[in-house]
Amino acid sequence: MGYFTQLGISVELEKTLKELGMVHPTPVQQKAIPAIMKGNDCIVQAQTGTGKTLAFLLPIIQRIDQRQSDIQALIMTPTRELAIQITAETNKLVDSRPGIGVLAVYGGKDVERQMKKLGDAIHLVIGTPGRLIDHLERGSLHLSRISTLVLDEADQMLQIGFRNEVDDIIERTPSKKQTLLISATMPVAVQSLARKYMHKPVKIHVPGKSVTVEEVKQYVVETTERKKQETLQYILDHYRPYLAIIFCRTKRRAAKLNESLKAQGYQTEELHGDLSQAKREQVMERFRKAEIQYLVATDVAARGLDVEGVTHVINYDIPRDAESYIHRIGRTGRAGAEGMSITLVTPRDRMSLRLIEKGTKSMIKRKTFTALDEGENERPKEKKKAGFKKVQRGLQQAPKSRVAKSENQLGPSIRKKKRMQRSHRKGR
Repeated sequence: MGYFTQLGISVELEKTLKELGMVHPTPVQQKAIPAIMKGNDCIVQAQTGTGKTLAFLLPIIQRIDQRQSDIQALIMTPTRELAIQITAETNKLVDSRPGIGVLAVYGGKDVERQMKKLGDAIHLVIGTPGRLIDHLERGSLHLSRISTLVLDEADQMLQIGFRNEVDDIIERTPSKKQTLLISATMPVAVQSLARKYMHKPVKIHVPGKSVTVEEVKQYVVETTERKKQETLQYILDHYRPYLAIIFCRTKRRAAKLNESLKAQGYQTEELHGDLSQAKREQVMERFRKAEIQYLVATDVAARGLDVEGVTHVINYDIPRDAESYIHRIGRTGRAGAEGMSITLVTPRDRMSLRLIEKGTKSMIKRKTFTALDEGENERPKEKKKAGFKKVQRGLQQAPKSRVAKSENQLGPSIRKKKRMQRSHRKGR
């Protein structure tokens, strides 16, 4: 008997998991799968990157009855990117059970095409609250026969203002169903939701040894707003990440920073809510294939995205709170791999930093770079690009990123100091 079959998963599904390279269930899967298989309402709380998605997907797929044409399970997610990711994972798993209909429902895609597909035999719907409400009001989506409802990343769903939509959707589902609430954190709003809609839920909590992701080395680098981009570029050239996500506070700042980094020769793209859905999907696909090295993003990318090979997370703008910090840095150091997060802090960010350290119950190590302090350029000499290689397992050494080739590409303070040095030499 295999490891997953011991938890109640079928031999066919376990065979598919082995083909995908998954043999040993994670701790959260070991605890959650048996409870979900029994039909209990469950609250699953664990750190990001611990395998929570598979913990609820496997029981759902196993219990779907292909002979019925009704929607039997609904997975609600806060973002389009997460809906796309879960759908991709589901499609890999249903190979062992042909005939299961899976549909992703989210904004930015042709609603008429989604309506047409909903008319076919769809057993599992994965969608965002806004588009789900749209289909419910159009009469193209019927939830009266679902047996399982999943609220994935529930804390994020409520934090970004979907409480009314979530309530509306749940009210249209049967009163007798299994409800699974999946969340990395349990703020008051999530606890209130659980009390309102769940019946004697089994609470599954897999705590880490620390509040933040243990495999991620965390650093703070102090800078100023004026020198922030110069500091960022130094960090990129110093560490040479294989893949990195650079988080900005607003869409405008992300777009501006991306444009500036591109002008300096870095392989970057932006990801935020102002992009069309097609563009967002294109950017994520290129990032997953390592065709671009740096993703300059707002918090839309902070939740649920699992991209293999992300070695660094850089908080260009400090997160608004400890929960956002946890979820941002959780994009690296996943599934036991090592990662690094660097948060740039200006004098006005110090209060926010103290709140994050209080919320995570840890002091983040301060890191300084002598070259930055002295205004000297210690960037490595330029080398030709060797191209990217797809990461298969674990982390590999990052290829060399393009660096500044002339003094004109250096920060203003560095250029000024070099001019002063030349003048001084001439005076002598």
